[in-house]
Amino acid sequence: MHAPHLPPAHSSHRRSIAKTLSWRGLASIDTFLLGYIFTGSPVVAGSIAVGEVVTKMLLYYFHERVWSHVRWGYREAPAAEPVKAAGPAL
Repeated sequence: MHAPHLPPAHSSHRRSIAKTLSWRGLASIDTFLLGYIFTGSPVVAGSIAVGEVVTKMLLYYFHERVWSHVRWGYREAPAAEPVKAAGPAL
């Protein structure tokens, strides 16, 4: 059910969840690599990456849902031109 003030391009909850999971995979790799660079320990880097997975997924999901209600940046779709009936060429 869409709120009446939202444009028709409003994101679904399933889309937000899919984006959350794909982003989380990429972000976890980044966190692991940074943890490894800073500590030199894959165990510590893995602990950091695992420890932040759930909290960051929840934060991103709610962030995405808030943004789905912000109208800024949406463009109105141009009105469709009426289709003229095809008739014999004169």
